[in-house]
Amino acid sequence: MAGKKFYVVWRGRKTGVFDTWEACKTQIEGFPQAAYKSFLTKEQAELAFRSNSSNFIGSKASLSSGLTTQEKKLVGSPILESISVDGAWNTATGVIEYQGVYTRTKELLFRQGPYEEGTNNVAEFLAIVHALAYCKVNNLLLPIYSDSRNALGWVKNKEMRTNLEKTEYNTKLFELMDRAVKWLHTNSYQNKLLKWETKAWGENPADFGRK
Repeated sequence: MAGKKFYVVWRGRKTGVFDTWEACKTQIEGFPQAAYKSFLTKEQAELAFRSNSSNFIGSKASLSSGLTTQEKKLVGSPILESISVDGAWNTATGVIEYQGVYTRTKELLFRQGPYEEGTNNVAEFLAIVHALAYCKVNNLLLPIYSDSRNALGWVKNKEMRTNLEKTEYNTKLFELMDRAVKWLHTNSYQNKLLKWETKAWGENPADFGRK
């Protein structure tokens, strides 16, 4: 499911920041030379609204090769004193792996797998929980980055919303999934869980490089 977006209208019937496409569309549909654009966070949208629309739309702000310089400034920079995690899923075989690295140096901290008949979201979820457990054991309060909104949501809600079916081949994987959910319910943590902004920062440092 796509994440929520916020919409800036610089020129329209009403201008400002709107939190639904429907509200934005009302302001710009049929309006001559309307100027508008979507953003990933409300903070980005509000900052952009206070700036000139030419920094974000038109040929100068083409997103064909990523975000504009101005948009990157709005997103900010990643915290390098952190752990980044990522999962890998072979779409042909269903085999998954995951790993975690120290963001600044890309030093490998842990790597697990391969596990049969999994999904990408499952790999991403297990990676985050593994990072939390790693930090707990080592008394680390480092932020943890993941580029998966779904997995971050599952961890924060302490539940997995997967349609993955249990088979004779992924029994071990399901055991890990159960253990991960149990860990979340029986442990507390203070580490911040953060979204890795790929468009602004490039690939997650823990990426397996198989794209």
